[in-house]
Amino acid sequence: MQKTVLAVVTAAAVAAAALIPSGPSVQAATEAVGTASSPPGFGSALSSVQQPAWQTNASVNAVAVAGNLVFAGGLFTRIRPPGKARGVSDASRKYFAAFDRTTGAPTRFAPQVNGPVWSVATSPDGRRVVIGGDFTAVDGVPRSRVAMFDVASGKLVAGWDPVVSYRVAALKVTGSTVYLGGSFGSVDKVARSRIAAVSLSTGALLPWNPGADDDVHAIEVSTDGKRVFVGGGFVEIGGRSSHSLAMLSAATGAAYDMPAARAIPMLTPYCDSRVKDLEIQGNKVYAANAGAGIGCYDGVLAADATTGKLIWQSHCLGATEAIKAIGNWLYKGSHAHDCSADGGFPDKTGMHHLLVYSAITGKLGPWFPNVTAGGKTLVGPLSFASGGNDLWAGGDFIEVNGVSQEGLTRFTNAPGGAAPARPAAPKLASARPNKVTIAFETAVDRDNIKLIYLLYRGSTRIGTWTRSSNSWTKPTVTSVTDSGLASGRTMSYHLEVSDGRNVQKSPTVSVRVR
Repeated sequence: MQKTVLAVVTAAAVAAAALIPSGPSVQAATEAVGTASSPPGFGSALSSVQQPAWQTNASVNAVAVAGNLVFAGGLFTRIRPPGKARGVSDASRKYFAAFDRTTGAPTRFAPQVNGPVWSVATSPDGRRVVIGGDFTAVDGVPRSRVAMFDVASGKLVAGWDPVVSYRVAALKVTGSTVYLGGSFGSVDKVARSRIAAVSLSTGALLPWNPGADDDVHAIEVSTDGKRVFVGGGFVEIGGRSSHSLAMLSAATGAAYDMPAARAIPMLTPYCDSRVKDLEIQGNKVYAANAGAGIGCYDGVLAADATTGKLIWQSHCLGATEAIKAIGNWLYKGSHAHDCSADGGFPDKTGMHHLLVYSAITGKLGPWFPNVTAGGKTLVGPLSFASGGNDLWAGGDFIEVNGVSQEGLTRFTNAPGGAAPARPAAPKLASARPNKVTIAFETAVDRDNIKLIYLLYRGSTRIGTWTRSSNSWTKPTVTSVTDSGLASGRTMSYHLEVSDGRNVQKSPTVSVRVR
């Protein structure tokens, strides 16, 4: 007897689907490593599964990559292997450390820095690494809040010693220049209000002097080297009114008009939204904001790096501290708690500290690992760095995906990804002769939104469906009618859910056919 299968979306499914925000929420993954016969198991450029990395005993404020090395600076004074508690198998690393980018293990590089590090940057050729912060000496040698190391030898660069009057919280290194930003008022006893530039080769102060009226948190330079982008808490910089985000001439320091900056609300007694991180990719610049005040802007925006015009803007609530572009994806570190304005999760669904956007459209994408914030700030991720196929995250977190891991973690594009959650057993009924009705719910996956559902009667597959799901929406229910069955027989069914690589199987359930 021929058997037929009819699948419908039930009324319950319609109700559940209505809870899924409208509009596209995920873009095609063009950078995931895999083939048609062996897909990567995740939908964006990276897996949501954390890879082994040593951890710290306090916050990591900044990370940077040079070749196969990752440099981390912060408030920490000791490091330890993954899986170890504080004080177990640990080693001294005062405020600055280097790690192997492939293994996550520390190198022997262990300079003695006498104060917190707040910024780290590497030169384009990978030969130099610069740190900024509150310190006044490195390895017993005077270094006033900024210092440079030779990457190959790990030694402090002799003679490169600008004297900065207060904290250096932002750095950007080009082929000839080191840009400094922070809270300082002078460099080498010459007035420089919170932003300055020094020579990469000598450390000498350069004439470039835009001046900012409040702290600078981030600096980036356009790919052609003609424009310098600055983020912070200022309302005036480079001789122009520009709150939080500015585009400056790399030659003169004068501010250009940047229309995208006007998408950030002006400073009021009730809202202070500051750009905390910047990212350049091709001819786009991305800005990450953290707002102080209820409902104050905490989102990310993309702008044209030549004209300064806005391309897209997200409006998630929950301060954004770090962003990093990898391929067609923009990864974000924040304590996002409400992305309903972007077609994402509503408030009161927990903190979503690690997210990804399409770098093209600004829509939320399929990457949902998470951390547990710790320390005093309870922010979570504070800094990102990448070598192109990985993401290193530093911050004040104490867990990653529910596993103890303090201060530092990393994600890669190694195939595998997180497996979907095990699906619930299908619900069966045989109310009509020779027919069985099967209903199954969607499952969730940390690094995929679209999953494949395969329904089996015994060992025979009777249907395949693709469904989208998120952890913050009710499961969609699909109802299937399996017809042409012999009356009186007992039929067994199970569901398999796949992300293209990983498969999870539901419990098997049975029903007697009417």
